Amino acid sequence: MISEFETKLLGIMMIIIMLGMGASLTWRDFLIAFRKPKGLLIGVLCQYGIMPVVGFAGAMMLGLDPAVAVGLLLISCMPGGTTSNIFSYFSKGVLALSIMMTSFSTLLALVMVPSLLSFYASAAGITGNFNIPTANVAMVLAVLLVPTLIGMILSRVNPNIGASIELLGGILSVAVIVFLVVTWVPRNYGLLAITPWQAYAASVGLGLVGIALGFGFAKLLKQDNNRSRTIAIETGIQNGPLAVLIVTLTFSGSVQQDVLLIPVLYSLFIVITSSAITVWFRRISTRETIARDQAKVGMAYKTHTD
Repeated sequence: MISEFETKLLGIMMIIIMLGMGASLTWRDFLIAFRKPKGLLIGVLCQYGIMPVVGFAGAMMLGLDPAVAVGLLLISCMPGGTTSNIFSYFSKGVLALSIMMTSFSTLLALVMVPSLLSFYASAAGITGNFNIPTANVAMVLAVLLVPTLIGMILSRVNPNIGASIELLGGILSVAVIVFLVVTWVPRNYGLLAITPWQAYAASVGLGLVGIALGFGFAKLLKQDNNRSRTIAIETGIQNGPLAVLIVTLTFSGSVQQDVLLIPVLYSLFIVITSSAITVWFRRISTRETIARDQAKVGMAYKTHTD
């Protein structure tokens, strides 16, 4: 379980992260996104179309207990996390697209997350003590939209302050995941030792399947390789700390511990798997860049000799 102090600290961290995300945005970003919305729309479809289906299918196929299944459904319905922006940057992806996908999915979360979670929980037959009330989810999301808007305003008023908050938010997005692992895992080592393989499979599989399907869907809709890789990363990386915060504000006791299992495990494994995939994507991107440069040199040489 997460203590009351840790819950409050996590809440403060999330507010700062959302401030940072808001500070990374300008109204001009939205105008540009609406002029060429295809990539952004594909990303939103992946986020709220593919990921909840993957979570629901995983819960059904693996036969998870209701409390554990709720945790999987919750994390699969979450908006993108700001951690994805860091991985997109290091993988040489389209950072602007990644930031806009994270921002739009977060703004849409107020409507999409409660409705999707309610729909898939009902489809999975989860009711009673394990059900997360729609009002709880909406309340947390509504509160977190406020610092996002404040971050946008601060960035417009003073770009230097906005840049500082943006940097702090990016650092904290990673720090929150480390915080969850360092504080929660050691205290619950006994629980993790007896956790069935299905829970680990769901935690690792959600991110990996999301990344693979996000890439495939983007390519199917004729996005270039670089944008497809960006959409893939953004699709597979969910806002784990936000899911943890919703659980801690909704449940207590042993139920909280069971529902927290997959959100915490997911937050741990997505950093590991995304790091490996980022290295792979970066190498592919580098090879593509070298190939393009060589092709340009070859064409220039041919034109000169002709």
